[in-house]
Amino acid sequence: MNPDLDALKPYPFEKLATLKAGVTPPAQLGHIPLTIGEPQHAPFAGALATLHAHQLDFARYPATAGIPELRGAIAAWARRRFRLDGLDPERQVLPVNGTREAIFAFVQAALDRSRPARVAVPNPFYQIYEGATLLAGGQPHYLDCRAESGFRPDFDAVPAEVWREVQILFLCSPGNPTGAVTPRAEFQKLIALADEFDFIIASDECYSELYLDEDTPPPGLLEACAAMGRHDYRRCLVFHSLSKRSNLPGLRSGFVAGDAELIAPFKRYRTYHGCAMSLPLQHASITVWNDEAHVRANRDAYREKFAAVTEILAPVLEFPAPEASFYLWPAVPGGDDEAFTRELFAAEHVSVLPGSYMGRPTTGDGMGRADGRGDNPGAGRIRLALVAELEPTVEAAGRIRRFIERRA
Repeated sequence: MNPDLDALKPYPFEKLATLKAGVTPPAQLGHIPLTIGEPQHAPFAGALATLHAHQLDFARYPATAGIPELRGAIAAWARRRFRLDGLDPERQVLPVNGTREAIFAFVQAALDRSRPARVAVPNPFYQIYEGATLLAGGQPHYLDCRAESGFRPDFDAVPAEVWREVQILFLCSPGNPTGAVTPRAEFQKLIALADEFDFIIASDECYSELYLDEDTPPPGLLEACAAMGRHDYRRCLVFHSLSKRSNLPGLRSGFVAGDAELIAPFKRYRTYHGCAMSLPLQHASITVWNDEAHVRANRDAYREKFAAVTEILAPVLEFPAPEASFYLWPAVPGGDDEAFTRELFAAEHVSVLPGSYMGRPTTGDGMGRADGRGDNPGAGRIRLALVAELEPTVEAAGRIRRFIERRA
């Protein structure tokens, strides 16, 4: 087997299961999980109807590039949403089976292990960035996201000798787990750095449509390029998905868009990879990308939940006000996120994710510590995924507050 498999860390939910093992929560309280970012709102009905209408297309092989109608719908949506002057559906768009699969595959295709191969990732982070890097023979470089930098990386603290070895920079905006949004000016600063040091910017924007201020949608990397007149999106790729936007995580539908010089070899890789999206899913995706009414209704539902949960938890927990996503990132009283998580589950049958499970301890130089020592920027916090419907989410918030007040 590939020896790089031994470098993979346990997935956060594996560690959570171990942490909760042997704990018996109160039987009279139903379990409310706030752990995994899996939307529980009703999926867009139009997608389900289209799937049914095209079910006989399961009898046909799909093409890696997807059908022209899907690429056209994606390009049209991206042009509207991010105010792009152009996005060529033939050369600058590639449908994928969700962002997780595409992010992992892109690193395998893009990383050149014949030279220093650092991949810069936010810390804490989505585990796939690290796993994909390790299995491609690269070295993760962790960019800590702390309160003093607005829970975004401090890119100014990265020395030039590190940038020279970076081949891919991963961004996540809006951020998981913090909800922080990258400003357009910061995107543009990073584009200039990518030009100077010749690396790829891979922007994971799968939470871009879940924002709290309807008049202020989060900017995107391609939008920042367009504002600079860079309509070739040189060195830039974005990853988008229907999972969060339209409550369709099981559809496994998304896209990669940007630099045609990166899309072309990635498409060639995917042809061998054998991961083309089935035709019924492509037709359903067209329906979804063409509809915004259900997305606005989805945002309204999240706003209602954030308002209700914030009113309950703000008196007992400190957390940044998220600009977008469906997460809260509170600091726990006492600072021990694992103990808090285990005791909360034991007392109230509510599951949360320790923040330390999403981060890596570093020594301040961006390098991870194999011995687990060092400063983990996720430690002392928990991630709350407000993905359930309003009633159970509010019930969970009430139980968390009760637990904290009894524990004080």
